Amino acid sequence: MTDMLNARLAAALTDTGAGWSMGSFGAIAEFHHVAGDPPPQPLGECGIVTARGGLRLDALAEVIPVAWEALSPRPHRWQQGVSLCLPQGRLGTARRQVLTELGPDAGALRDQDRGAVLFDLGLDQPQIDFCIRSDDPVLVARLRAECGRSVLDPESRAMAAILPAHPHRVALSRIGRIEVYQKIGGPDTGGVSPVGPHTHILPPLLRAGRTHSANTPIPPGLVPVAGLHPASPVMDSLGQDRDFDAAAFAGFQAMLADWGDAERHALKARVWAALAAGEPPSALAEPADRHARAALRIALRQAERRDGPSALLSQWRAAFDREAAPADEDAPGH
Repeated sequence: MTDMLNARLAAALTDTGAGWSMGSFGAIAEFHHVAGDPPPQPLGECGIVTARGGLRLDALAEVIPVAWEALSPRPHRWQQGVSLCLPQGRLGTARRQVLTELGPDAGALRDQDRGAVLFDLGLDQPQIDFCIRSDDPVLVARLRAECGRSVLDPESRAMAAILPAHPHRVALSRIGRIEVYQKIGGPDTGGVSPVGPHTHILPPLLRAGRTHSANTPIPPGLVPVAGLHPASPVMDSLGQDRDFDAAAFAGFQAMLADWGDAERHALKARVWAALAAGEPPSALAEPADRHARAALRIALRQAERRDGPSALLSQWRAAFDREAAPADEDAPGH
């Protein structure tokens, strides 16, 4: 498993259509390639860095990859990804609850950043220590004055200092790190996240106390620590519709066969076989399991994008894909 995982992850690092994430439900760092940028600089066997950010993956021996598909709120789409999971209890984070100075960042991806000071924001997340890094003496002094208090405390002035200063963000996990050098999305970026590497801290989601979205079918006992987001066959890296990409579709279906849920994968094959044979929707009973029902609906959406619409497919979608499901917005790191 580890050899195949290492090979696939290393190959994905050079795929400009793939994205990466590291974080929790409410605090996440994302790395995406930007069209037209120079090629990334490789870092060892499983890492890359650009002028906008970078990532490094290591300590993969205990990682369990979980390939998944999920419904999109848009009826002609679906979402996909590979969650790099660890067993619960093997996550290895500090779970600090207050802003804490960690000292110079000796593990920084670039030599020039290793003297900058790293601060853990103290978000108390099970699979990630979400940090910022700065060599600005003014910001460092202001943050040192706020250490010992949660950055989410209304009395804390830490976030007011961080947001306009745009320090590097560093997501640390037991299996590696993602670093983001671009500005923090907010007033200085027109209220949107920059294209390419970026971060999100969403206090309402943090308060939910969950490790991942309920729409992501992660087996019990596992916690997603990082994510690979292979190129989607139906939308580009900016979330815009694209013509169906058969090669991207086949590539991810191979990952799903190796690392996904076998029963849901078999259900999708059964749906496609029934459509090919001209069977009516009554030939299949609707599954009782929530994620199996989602797999059925996704199979129908995929059939339409891959093979085109038909009267029979419309009957199946009317029977099983009737309404928009509660789902996350289409975004690689969600």
